[in-house]
Amino acid sequence: MDLLWPIKWVIELILVGFHTLFTTLGMDPANGWTWALSIAGLTVVVRSALIPVFVKQIKSQRNMMAAQPELMKLQKKYKGKNDRESREKFAKEQMELYKRTGSNPFSSCLPLLLQMPIFTSLFFVLNDAQHGKSGVGLLNIDLATQFSISEIFSAPLKDTFLSSDSISVKVVAAVMIIAMTASQFITQKQIISKNQNPDVMNSQYMQTQKIMLWLFPIIFLISGISFPIGVMLYWLTSNFWTMGQQYIVIRNMPTPGSIAYRQQQERLAKKGKLPKAEEVEVAPEEAPKPRQRQQPASKARAKKSPK
Repeated sequence: MDLLWPIKWVIELILVGFHTLFTTLGMDPANGWTWALSIAGLTVVVRSALIPVFVKQIKSQRNMMAAQPELMKLQKKYKGKNDRESREKFAKEQMELYKRTGSNPFSSCLPLLLQMPIFTSLFFVLNDAQHGKSGVGLLNIDLATQFSISEIFSAPLKDTFLSSDSISVKVVAAVMIIAMTASQFITQKQIISKNQNPDVMNSQYMQTQKIMLWLFPIIFLISGISFPIGVMLYWLTSNFWTMGQQYIVIRNMPTPGSIAYRQQQERLAKKGKLPKAEEVEVAPEEAPKPRQRQQPASKARAKKSPK
């Protein structure tokens, strides 16, 4: 049994649903742009469903940043200790730190990993469609045939950079590959350059982030030449969604101590939503509480003397 069957069925449901919508609005059902917009609609639905995962990712990354000073102390504590006992103690204390702070070093990869089954299923769905094969659900033989002959900018959605000698296909595919690579790089770059606390820039976590900055774009650049244009449409739309989503998060929920955080404070100050610097310094200091007034002794008590 195909393990991806349920995902393929849902993908076809969404894809055909959008195709039916755009066809109802008057678009040609066999036109490449009808299918391109259907793929974009599929992307929006998938990424919207992943918003809770993205929010969890942001929280985990923030916790990861907060845990970096303690983690660096832990690494310094066990530096140069390569015996088995020390390695086991380090691993144990590290896991306890992650658990206590609610952080996860692989949180930044979570949305990407969750998308991989969807991406793989979409690849197989479109790959079958480009050969005129019906899908597992609503993508019947007629719709598959329409998809197989659809084009954008004279480039069939079923073709790849490697599979076609057409100049149109190679130009469209090359532009999309470059756009995919650039959007992925920009998204990761804005996290590192604007949304990180300078105090942890030399931590092991940040070194991993810097590797990912170059690794993912290289993966897109190499693998993109073998992706059908229809599949690249999904991934490119997804990258643009991520870039916009990341921009909104960095602007409105920046990491304390980062460049983005300082810019946010400046914007709020210009709008008058932050107290002035002098007021900020004075605000935490509580005014001295007035001492309780001592009640004077009554004249009767004052005159009364002990016998």
